[in-house]
Amino acid sequence: MNGIHVCDLLKEGLKAMFGYDRSGVEKRTGHVSQIGGLKPYTLTDGRAAGMRAVDFRTTRGLEFTVLLDRGMDISEARYKGMSLCWRSCAGDAAPAYYDPRGLEWLWTFFGGLLTTCGLTQVGAPTTDEGEELGLHGRISCAPAEKVSYFEEWSGDGLEMKVSGVVREARLFGPHLEMYRTISARGDGAGLVLRDRIVNAGARPAPCMLLYHINAGFPLLSESAELILPTTKAEPRDAEAEKGKEDFAKIHAPVTGYQEKVYFHTMKAGNDGRVTAALINRRLNGGVGLKLRYQSSELPCFTQWKMLGDREYVMGMEPGNCLPMGRAVERADGRLVILEVEQEINAGFELEVVEGEDDLNSLAREAAVGA
Repeated sequence: MNGIHVCDLLKEGLKAMFGYDRSGVEKRTGHVSQIGGLKPYTLTDGRAAGMRAVDFRTTRGLEFTVLLDRGMDISEARYKGMSLCWRSCAGDAAPAYYDPRGLEWLWTFFGGLLTTCGLTQVGAPTTDEGEELGLHGRISCAPAEKVSYFEEWSGDGLEMKVSGVVREARLFGPHLEMYRTISARGDGAGLVLRDRIVNAGARPAPCMLLYHINAGFPLLSESAELILPTTKAEPRDAEAEKGKEDFAKIHAPVTGYQEKVYFHTMKAGNDGRVTAALINRRLNGGVGLKLRYQSSELPCFTQWKMLGDREYVMGMEPGNCLPMGRAVERADGRLVILEVEQEINAGFELEVVEGEDDLNSLAREAAVGA
């Protein structure tokens, strides 16, 4: 399997940070939570009431929240107290508020570091083979089952992991099961997400997947730069055609801004992985967000550029399809059909990068297609 391992994210261990190995750290702490770990809990307020969540926290300052009842997506994410992602005005909302019709999905779209789109529909509302399909599908509003937690020392590092199964199934229809695992290392500044999607039903089923990764302020600002190894950027519509040569440029929020969407042909490195980056060199001495994924698993990449007032977000969205709706994907030959018991694997890694040398290295890696 073309997996991405959390060990790949480790750049400095406990000894480099504190001057002590695991034994030395354990002698100086009463509980592992002093250096990181997992915290499961239940939300109690407003539309989020009743949802299960789990927080990841690392010693290097990465914190993020996995909403177990929202497809195991990642709502909030911070690094050293700074948000890495954009948060929609909708806020966190329980699955009961989901409405599958048309654009009603937006009423429960929290934005966050990750919203998963799929599993049988991604993109614009459409009608496919007589079935009416709303925006971006159902999976992000499906609760996880069989959830398990893992927090344990591995050598001098603390390994953290949450796993669960998220199902999209109905009688006489598709039955897809997504086995999701999210991992992080206590002395790291990154995470790894891996999905295994299985057709557990009685008939072939479409399988559409898009990882809606939403970068936001303060990482996203007019001093930030988006770097993609793109060999071709195709505007989605007439609005995106305007200034299409400036697809990567970031400016201050604009009142009345209309979203621009671009479909990129991305160039992978020698290892088959694509690297994309958002870098802000003026933020706390320079901070970047690095995204990596296997091009064979996720051959499509969508850029969502929305630089409006209070709607200030840059979406970096790898997927196995484009967000045009299932009918268009079927007609264009991109629609993946899983046979009974067939499965696919996909995922990505995210890492926060600091320091001039590391940011320069990231910029060179991400610009390989330029």
